[in-house]
Amino acid sequence: MKALITGVNGMDGSHLADLLISKGYIVYGMERRSSIKNRINTHHLVDNTNFHFINGDLTDQNSLLRCIKESDPDEIYNLGSQSFVGESWNTPEQTSDVTGLGVLRVLEAIREYGKSIKFYQASSSEMFGKVQFSPQTESTPFYPRSPYGVSKLYGHWITTNYRESYNMFNVSGILFNHESERRGIEFVTRKITDGISKIYHGLQDTIELGNLDAKRDWGYAPDYIEAMWLMLQQDEPDDYVVSTGKVHSVKEFLDISFNEIGISNWDKHIILNDKFKRPAEVDILKGDCSKAREKLEWKSKISFEEMISIMVKNDIKLLETKK
Repeated sequence: MKALITGVNGMDGSHLADLLISKGYIVYGMERRSSIKNRINTHHLVDNTNFHFINGDLTDQNSLLRCIKESDPDEIYNLGSQSFVGESWNTPEQTSDVTGLGVLRVLEAIREYGKSIKFYQASSSEMFGKVQFSPQTESTPFYPRSPYGVSKLYGHWITTNYRESYNMFNVSGILFNHESERRGIEFVTRKITDGISKIYHGLQDTIELGNLDAKRDWGYAPDYIEAMWLMLQQDEPDDYVVSTGKVHSVKEFLDISFNEIGISNWDKHIILNDKFKRPAEVDILKGDCSKAREKLEWKSKISFEEMISIMVKNDIKLLETKK
């Protein structure tokens, strides 16, 4: 089996590459051409004979077709996007071009290639936004509250449209928040664990954050990656919510993270800054993954507390290595 992963250098992409290689796949990881390679999450794959980097860009139709011709994949996982919700207000056009229209370009490249390829689209719980019902299922109405969420919704619906119009094996995984030690520093969870590691090592005293009351359904990324793979192993294509069904606030994330370094009262270490608040907030997201549990026989394995412990310990170790 051969697979092409867009966004391979991201958190999800790198974890997925690890999983597929462990299952015997030949994996092609698409990355944008740049003078400086961002391979922090994939440096361990550089010399793996079952893994190959390939140049491509979600904003360039021809490059995507070339990637497909070169890799000749059985499966394509579209994980590439402008994935930081906060940044999507600063660069809404670029976010829409990459995160939204990028999906259309991949689907058109598959259609033009002419061979049967199973396609996975990374949809997002941010599409629910201002939630209409809780918990959210595959049939809950969407109400995105950011340019990122709107872009993801376009990608989600165009994936469905091509499945129904051209009989393509297209699936969308509506993944709720998931984190790991490979998460980018700009995301609130990793910003917290990285900041705590610096406090632990005496390199800083405070962390600047925005809305501490936001509540999310958080899971561990490697668990969610398995669900992606399972979706493409089914007889018929379908869409699935992937979540834990449990909700935690940013304050709870802080409680557990600071406890890892023996601090129970973290108030003095947190500075609230309005610049980190969203123009339109998503207050709470909670997923119902009954369908994935029943049809894919999937469930999350790593708990919220275990995930945070992994992230904090990893960031402390990273700083120790640098020092």
